[in-house]
Amino acid sequence: MLATLGGLLALLLGLLLLLLPLLASELSRARDSVWGAVVLLLGLVLVTSAERLTGAPMLAVLCGGLLIGRLGVEVGQARWRLLTDEERQRLWSLERWQTSLSQLGASLARLLQLAGGMASGLGTWLAERRATRPASTKKWVRPEAEAVAASGAEPAVVTETAGEEPVVVSDFEAIDALLEQAVPEAPPEPVTPQPEEGLGEAG
Repeated sequence: MLATLGGLLALLLGLLLLLLPLLASELSRARDSVWGAVVLLLGLVLVTSAERLTGAPMLAVLCGGLLIGRLGVEVGQARWRLLTDEERQRLWSLERWQTSLSQLGASLARLLQLAGGMASGLGTWLAERRATRPASTKKWVRPEAEAVAASGAEPAVVTETAGEEPVVVSDFEAIDALLEQAVPEAPPEPVTPQPEEGLGEAG
């Protein structure tokens, strides 16, 4: 639970650092976006691995979060002291924040427009690739045994002789009957009596 809360706070802080050049350009620096991405990665790891962080690892994560928070507060205070009185008053004005939010909305709209243009271009390219691809002329014939097994029906055998209509057989008994009709039974072999032992000997 504690790791999840810390991860959510880290995600919020990283997002604020990424948006700091648009919201408060006076407090932002050149590499704030990089550090914002690092904090976002930390929050993502904490949220996804919250179940594994128990005991001593959770204590280490808590101490690291406290150190990061303390250093962040000191950096923010140092940047605030470097501002002039006019810049500080401008940061507290309502018009300044309205302008910043409008710029942020315009940037997000531009980003969405670019993403939509890229998605439409990718869709057009895929459609052209599918249109230029030659159609396959191969015919895949499924074996009769697999088709019967898939349908769950009994196998059907079609027999055809010269000059006759094909006969459809739906069970194995009919197949045996057709085989018996096609192949005549062989006559039984004559049984030759074997001479019994002791008949030809004289008593």
